[in-house]
Amino acid sequence: MQEHNDPDFNEEELTRQDESQETITRVTGMYEEWFLDYASYVILERAVPGIDDGFKPVQRRIMHSMKDLDDGRYNKVANIVGHTMQYHPHGDASIADAMVQLGQKELLIDMQGNWGNTLTGDRAAASRYIEARLSKFALDVVFNPKTTEWKMSYDGRRKEPVDLPVKFPLLLAQGAEGIAVGLSTKILPHNFNELIDASIKILKGKSFRIVPDFLNGGIADVSNYNDGKRGGKIRVRARISQLDKKTLVITEIPFGTTTTSLIDSILKANDKGKIKIKKIEDNTAAKVEILIHLPNGVSPDKSIDALYAFTNCENSISPLGCIIEDNSPVFIGVSEMLKHSTQHTVDLLKQELEIQLDELEEQWHFASLERIFIENRIYRDIEEVDTWEGVIKAIDDGLKPYIKHLKRAVTKEDIVRLTEIRIKKISKFDIDKAKQHIESLEEKIAAVKNYLDNLIEYAIDYFKNLKTKFGKGKERKTELKIFDDIVASKVVMKNAKLYVNREEGFVGTSLRRDEFVTDCSDIDDVIIFRKDGKMMITKVGAKTFVGTDIIHVAIFKKNDKRTVYNMMYRDGRSGPTLMKRFHVTSVTRDREYDLTAGNKASIVTYFTANPNGEAEIVSIHLRAVGSIKKLKWDVDFSELLIKGRGSKGNRLTKYAVKKIELKEKGISTLKPRKIWFDDTVQRLNVDERGDLLGEFTPEDRLLVVSQKGLAKTITPELATHFNDDMIVLEKWIPNKPLSAIYFEGEKEKYYVKRFMIDNPNKEELFITEHPKSQLQVVATDYRPMAEVVFSKRSLDKMEVNFEDFIAVKGIKSLGNQLTSEKIRQVNLLEPLEYTPPVIAEVEVVEEEVVETLPLDIPEIEKPKEEEKSKPIIVDANKKKPTIKPPKKDDKDQTKLF
Repeated sequence: MQEHNDPDFNEEELTRQDESQETITRVTGMYEEWFLDYASYVILERAVPGIDDGFKPVQRRIMHSMKDLDDGRYNKVANIVGHTMQYHPHGDASIADAMVQLGQKELLIDMQGNWGNTLTGDRAAASRYIEARLSKFALDVVFNPKTTEWKMSYDGRRKEPVDLPVKFPLLLAQGAEGIAVGLSTKILPHNFNELIDASIKILKGKSFRIVPDFLNGGIADVSNYNDGKRGGKIRVRARISQLDKKTLVITEIPFGTTTTSLIDSILKANDKGKIKIKKIEDNTAAKVEILIHLPNGVSPDKSIDALYAFTNCENSISPLGCIIEDNSPVFIGVSEMLKHSTQHTVDLLKQELEIQLDELEEQWHFASLERIFIENRIYRDIEEVDTWEGVIKAIDDGLKPYIKHLKRAVTKEDIVRLTEIRIKKISKFDIDKAKQHIESLEEKIAAVKNYLDNLIEYAIDYFKNLKTKFGKGKERKTELKIFDDIVASKVVMKNAKLYVNREEGFVGTSLRRDEFVTDCSDIDDVIIFRKDGKMMITKVGAKTFVGTDIIHVAIFKKNDKRTVYNMMYRDGRSGPTLMKRFHVTSVTRDREYDLTAGNKASIVTYFTANPNGEAEIVSIHLRAVGSIKKLKWDVDFSELLIKGRGSKGNRLTKYAVKKIELKEKGISTLKPRKIWFDDTVQRLNVDERGDLLGEFTPEDRLLVVSQKGLAKTITPELATHFNDDMIVLEKWIPNKPLSAIYFEGEKEKYYVKRFMIDNPNKEELFITEHPKSQLQVVATDYRPMAEVVFSKRSLDKMEVNFEDFIAVKGIKSLGNQLTSEKIRQVNLLEPLEYTPPVIAEVEVVEEEVVETLPLDIPEIEKPKEEEKSKPIIVDANKKKPTIKPPKKDDKDQTKLF
């Protein structure tokens, strides 16, 4: 130790400091020990449920307390909470909250009063105002003191159950969620009846699968559930439907949300511009009803997708199956949990049967002893005996000749019970009734032994009885579907406006004094084409420099193969003019791409963007230079193949071009788009999923008919939502009639009608508006046939030829009466043969305006020497772009490569 010359130096003080420092170092070890103790306590005693009964400790103690207090009447929750504190060493608030959550699962507790609303998130009333008692289901499956293992409570004054003998997969029916120290658990609730069916399948050795079901309904995609293990995920959605063209209604909300949180998320999305809404009304009471009013010009279908994409109308839930087994946390899937619960139920049933068998055999044993004791008047042998030991010996000796058939030896306790029989019972003893009683006991014993010998069948019957007794009203509430992935960029509302300054080279949403381009969203990408043949894509911003002399700006759609760009450009300062057609599907953002051959001073002379692949005809005007005889001719872009953006293009002419004029607007050169309908997700697609509806041009429409008798035609947009009552979905042929049989509610008769869709843009009702009117069948064949089966068996079936029965009339016509007899069923038969009339095909010119670039072509130097070349003859059988060559006496003005 270093010496100190300071007179105030105190060596004892330094020693104390060293010891203090050493004490502080020891805290680490104490922390390790105490933290592990604390973590173990939280995991085992608070947050994670046990696998045997499915309860957390506080829930188990609440149920035990309610059983202690149970007398068939309601108890104040505050009273139950106070009683539970004898077993649960925590505050009353935690007990009351746990009890409310347990009651809101609507399985174990019969509630009275305001227990809150899980739909709106409203809290329950104070525990002194609400009441509860055990449900009949809880009394049947949760308690049995004879099979319960007990332990001392925390203060050693009372006994509490280690686990309650639950004979049902309660953990999976209720679900559980908890956060402990270092781990958490999230077990989702499952359907009551489905769990029973799955348990029966387990007992029968069959395969099974269980998926979550939520009390608040909604729609769920469980394709990635992964048996509830770590890494799994389910997607839940609200049920949203279209009330009318300007109103959406939410009738079910996803698990884990409330109407309050859902509306808040919608308002936040509206504030951010992701969606557009006019106002929201919350009419939720016993059932959810949230009305979303849309502003004019907003698509309801697109709004539904936007609600799923940007609000809590769709959520992802990641399950995590963590339970306590043998005082240790274990991670297992829901299938293993159900297997364990089913086997545990079988074990409990076996214990109950064995206890019941022991009790019956004891009853039989004593009933037989009692009969022997009274029937043989053995009680008279003790009349002259003076001592208690003598009484016991006298009875024992008197019984010996008659007890050979008994199943066990007679004990002193048995003899003592005989001495306690009252004289009144002996005097009124009926031998026949005693025999009947013993025989009934023997029958019960035989039945119990039979149950034990066929334990699995007994357990199956037990589960079936549970379903019969308590399964009504517990049908599945959450609809299972496979969700389609919603691309946010396709459904986000246009919350900004895009502007461009073509000369200075800026695009953005803050350039309000410059040229307006289109509405956009803040997550869109912008595609820009410049006069020098350069192209780039950048994200929408407030003000972004993209290069001067902009000729085209638009919102970029990734993988868009229908938008085709037609372009002509001069290669270099004095090179030839080339033409090309291309599309842009995917590029790197903020990177410049050269669309020309790459020579310096190249310039774009003509450009159009065509959203449906239109190919126009343009007139080419050459400068009058030298001996050029043909100064003007037409070029059809449809004769040019569509290639990638990197293609060089085809040579148009080597001479100087004066101007290019649009002669005729183009029609689409793309093939009609094939559209499929995927019934699983109820959506249209172009990915060959589901049933092919046909090939569609921009003018084609879809026919949609609902069970309510509504018919309409729509454009086949991939974002369209379809209602569950849709019965017809096909490509609409305008001149093909629809045929229907329906019941007219007011006249109570059946009618037949044939009609055409008069107004393609309007949804119309083709049956009467009477509330009892009901559509029986609708046919879309040209010459349909139907078979009518009457409810009266005495009436023969009727065959209906729609074409002969009634002519085609208006959609609002009543139709012709078919019958007044009640119809049981209408079956469509094979339609009659129909030969469509031959109609000459007429080309429809695309009406959509294409953007044409009127460019001033600068003066170029005169070529030093006019080169001559022979015209190129193109084989008409080869599918290559062609341009008509000039006459033989003309000099070459066109060249292809």
